[in-house]
Amino acid sequence: MIKQPEEDWLDDTPENVTDDDDEIIWVSKSEIKRDAEELKRLGAELVALGKNALDKIPLDEELRDAVELAQRIKKEGRRRQLQLIGKMLRSRDVDPLRQALDKLKNRHNQQVSLFHKLEALRDRLIEQGDDAMPEVLTLWPNADRQQLRALIRNAKKEQAGNKPPKSARQIFQYLRELAEAQ
Repeated sequence: MIKQPEEDWLDDTPENVTDDDDEIIWVSKSEIKRDAEELKRLGAELVALGKNALDKIPLDEELRDAVELAQRIKKEGRRRQLQLIGKMLRSRDVDPLRQALDKLKNRHNQQVSLFHKLEALRDRLIEQGDDAMPEVLTLWPNADRQQLRALIRNAKKEQAGNKPPKSARQIFQYLRELAEAQ
């Protein structure tokens, strides 16, 4: 009788399974490309920011220089610079960058929301007059009631005469100043 060699690698019992297979993580080529595209989009967002907003993002000097260069370049050179920025981002921790961008976007969204609320309040003041005044005084007790009444009166006259809404803009500006002073 011929004795066959024992082949442990065919046996899948728990004691013969090694942990080496658990350490290898296979990443598909498509996933790598998706990640690279995501980083290029992040780089494009950075390039789209203005100087003041860019100052609030934690960038190292090399990356900041690359972003500022991309802001100055046009057409094909810009596309290549965006690819370079995406490549640079691959070797960096991008979580702080994403958090800072999200914070900037959130502040912008809050400001837009505040402006919409102030516009709605201004419209109610013009439509309802003194009936809407308690809402303003509740929000801002130090608001100048006489000034608001004069602006509301002027805004109603402008609406009736189909004139430009100068007083309505002044009401909005006054409400915005009150909100910012708070």
